[in-house]
Amino acid sequence: MQLSHTICRSARLARDVRFDGKFFIGVHSTGIYCRPICPAPSPKEQNVEYYPSAAAAAEAGLRPCLRCRPECSPGTPAWLGSSVTVSRALRLIAEGALEDDGVDTLAERLGIGSRHMRRLFLEHLGATPVAVAQTRRLLAAKKLIDETTLPLTEIAIASGFGSIRRFNAAFLETWGRCPRDMRRTRGKVPTGGPCTLELRYRPPFDWAALLGFLAGRAIRGVEHIEDGVYRRTIVTNHGPGWIEVHPSDKTALKLAVHAPDSADLLTIAPRVRRLFDLDADPQAIASHLRPDPLLAPLLKARPGLRVPGAWDGFELGVRTILGQQVSVTGASTLAARVVQRLGTPVAFDVDGLTHTFPSPAAFADADLAVGLPTARAEAIRRFAQAVASGDVKFDAAVDSEALQEKLCGLPGIGPWTAQYIAMRALSDPDAFPASDLILRRACGKRETEAWRPWRAYAAMHIWQGVKDGKLDVLHVDGKPRRKTAAGGG
Repeated sequence: MQLSHTICRSARLARDVRFDGKFFIGVHSTGIYCRPICPAPSPKEQNVEYYPSAAAAAEAGLRPCLRCRPECSPGTPAWLGSSVTVSRALRLIAEGALEDDGVDTLAERLGIGSRHMRRLFLEHLGATPVAVAQTRRLLAAKKLIDETTLPLTEIAIASGFGSIRRFNAAFLETWGRCPRDMRRTRGKVPTGGPCTLELRYRPPFDWAALLGFLAGRAIRGVEHIEDGVYRRTIVTNHGPGWIEVHPSDKTALKLAVHAPDSADLLTIAPRVRRLFDLDADPQAIASHLRPDPLLAPLLKARPGLRVPGAWDGFELGVRTILGQQVSVTGASTLAARVVQRLGTPVAFDVDGLTHTFPSPAAFADADLAVGLPTARAEAIRRFAQAVASGDVKFDAAVDSEALQEKLCGLPGIGPWTAQYIAMRALSDPDAFPASDLILRRACGKRETEAWRPWRAYAAMHIWQGVKDGKLDVLHVDGKPRRKTAAGGG
């Protein structure tokens, strides 16, 4: 991302939380690197250098600050300047793509050469893919040491170190002390219960609007939202579990993970970040969309509005197909029936959580007589078959346009459904379900190309504006229209 020296300097001196995670401050007089919000006395400008990523600072020979804890900074903004490829690669690395396979395999999954990928990483992040992965391991391990009571052996495995020896050596090289010593110096951490992690974001953040959107579309038995807390069942490589998410302070959500194996922690956290769109940069998005007179008052009313993601792409796809030509409430009712019929009951006793969402294989020969038209039931079966066979995938290696093309090739799935799935399952910031009735009425003949690459956020603001009563799409050209629920899916 291209931030000028002047902007970085101003953000550092103001300790502006909106820039947290967007760049890092290298202090060469002390040999450490910090977040822009570091509470330590500001160093002299001649001793400072700005880096686009923690990995770039580490490659310059700097060690992470123990006071501001770079491992706690919000994730790198998904847009990364103009490189969608880098953002997709980062998501794959977060999912462990370089733990078992090398850079060549990662580049192949993205459809580019390894030399080109390395060049893109150096341009946008100032470090190679391997350096980014290594820094991620170290910072993730440090976060687990400080915020959980997990045994160090489990932390080493969960953060991707192949052995305790490598784990200890990496910490000694980076911080000059071993993990055991670092744990002794941390503050008091509650014992017992689930593993909890703080997930940082850049304010503002409209938790109420995001939770309201998810609550209206929650699948009964799989998701439960009450008193500002989101809960849902999950399935990891080691079995079923559940998560709970709620605000921690004005810049973080608290994630509680009840998983069968601690090794799942560092794959769960990135998925939760995408579900709640925690790596968005509200300032950049608002600056781009604000010149449009339709969007300006909506942005002012909801400055921290995010685009809800999805825990699982297949689950979202089924829920979206169920929502075709019915109300949001009606789709939620149908989804609950599907879960009751095909989902797997859970053994744990948590209020509102009874099942995990059925796998694609469960739909193969399933009886979907839950109040669905025959054609829609067949569309869900064909979609499930495509996912089960690997023809349709939702991982970061998939290009949004390619996914939409695959989806539109399936019976019963058109452009609206494909765009909506790309918007939420792939976190595509530019996906725009243009045929949505509310969006058509609100936009009229307006040219939406100027909203790129943030059209998904424009759609969310329009849907929310209708729900809040700040945008009237019921009267067009003076003619009353029938009332429509705000927001697709």
